[in-house]
Amino acid sequence: MAIPKHDEIRVPAMQILQSRGQLKLREFLVPLAEHFKLTEEEVNTEYPSGNGLIFYDRISWALSYLRMSNLLEKPARATYQLSPKGTELLQTPQDISAYIDEQIAAKKNSSLKKDSVSDKSNTSIIESSSQQRTPQEELYKSFEDIRTSVYSEIISTILTKSPFAFEKLVVHLLQKMGYGGEIKNSGLVTQRSNDGGIDGIIKEDVLGLGRIHIQAKRYNPDNSVKRDEIQKFVGALAVAQSNKGVFITTSSYSKGAIEYANNLNGSTALVLIDGNQLGEYIYDFGLGMQVEQTIEIKRLDAEYWDGLKDDENSKT
Repeated sequence: MAIPKHDEIRVPAMQILQSRGQLKLREFLVPLAEHFKLTEEEVNTEYPSGNGLIFYDRISWALSYLRMSNLLEKPARATYQLSPKGTELLQTPQDISAYIDEQIAAKKNSSLKKDSVSDKSNTSIIESSSQQRTPQEELYKSFEDIRTSVYSEIISTILTKSPFAFEKLVVHLLQKMGYGGEIKNSGLVTQRSNDGGIDGIIKEDVLGLGRIHIQAKRYNPDNSVKRDEIQKFVGALAVAQSNKGVFITTSSYSKGAIEYANNLNGSTALVLIDGNQLGEYIYDFGLGMQVEQTIEIKRLDAEYWDGLKDDENSKT
């Protein structure tokens, strides 16, 4: 089963509280995983960014929205129990989502009357309540959308440059990726008049005994690299007595080209990098890129706060 969205977790979480009384956030994990019949792998799946477990994060947001809608109470820090309203609504669980939407909409309308700074911060969170993604997932989605947009911009910019500039760029990229290490002048763009099908070379050691040969094709996105071009490059590697090659294009590869590269014998290692991967590598390794903004997101350290003595007379 797919990992449930945060809005799908709300009612089962309330039902578990109804039977167990009070639970801390981490204590919801096992019973909810059993309810949704999740595998251990699904429970432990992290966001692609590596910033936390998806299922645990969605439980946290489900409880947050229930709390904002006054369906849950916190008798002690990080501890949840049903409110009287929550107990009442569990008799008609089909009405819970609509009730939450009404409560969140009311909070949103209230927040609109506040100053513009607080309004922006509150509204951005509240507006996500009826969506399937959590605010954190919305942030990650926006981040990935920005990355994808920049990848496209990178390729568009490359296509305005000369073929020689592109060859120089891919040599610099492989050096940025760590190939050539600290070797002086480890990267070389070959002379076009006598390149023999090799556009660039990376020396892997001081003596130049290990070399990576590069071919770069600056193609429009609709012009894919065909099998015969890969075959010619493999032939050029043989002439150069090299067993390591990287073919880089701004476009894509035909099915035949990919199959040919995958079926080479073990004596030749050939890596194909298409336009999408090229944009991603340039972005990730910061070649010709500037950091526009850094956003730092923090969350409570549960172990720290749980270690502090609760006020028995306080409900926070």
